[in-house]
Amino acid sequence: MQPPAYAGRLLFVGVVAAAVCAGPAAPAPAAGARHGGDTLARLRPLADLSARRLATAELVAAAKWGTGSPVDDPVREKQVLDTAARQAREAGADPGATVRILRDQIEANKRVQRALHRSWDANPAGAPTGRPDLTDVREEINRVNADLVRTIAGSATARAAPSCGGILRVAEALVRRDRHFDRLRTTALTHALRSVCSRPFAGPV
Repeated sequence: MQPPAYAGRLLFVGVVAAAVCAGPAAPAPAAGARHGGDTLARLRPLADLSARRLATAELVAAAKWGTGSPVDDPVREKQVLDTAARQAREAGADPGATVRILRDQIEANKRVQRALHRSWDANPAGAPTGRPDLTDVREEINRVNADLVRTIAGSATARAAPSCGGILRVAEALVRRDRHFDRLRTTALTHALRSVCSRPFAGPV
């Protein structure tokens, strides 16, 4: 038997998901579902931006493929995290939380890069034939990072809500569905979002 608190949270998340997916013809949701919908409206953009950032992994992998450049780039990663901390302070957000979320975004991106490189090593015929300009790709990543920082700053209340973990899973599922993510990118997206909520989602014991 599920613990009462956990069962209640699952029921609440189910109500939110049903209210979001049912469409305009559905009856007006209860107050709790409306609150959950507000939280989802704050968290879904984070999931969307995380997926958008993850989409750059294939471009970065292709840019580095065959050049001898490693997936890990500590200098670049420090620049990204230092910039995120500065932007967070300017936006009135928590720099520590922002850096934790961006660090997970970086690690998720590298997971996809490594998997692609292993795949191309095993099957060179499937490797990219062109090489994107890494500078251009990084400019796009910088734009997404800035959007992420602003979205993190605007979602502090939602990220601190007790329902954050469950509702974030709903947001993540909607994004995966819309983008037709495969298993690799699904796992990477989950990793990218793991520090979004201030408290972990309490699963079954």
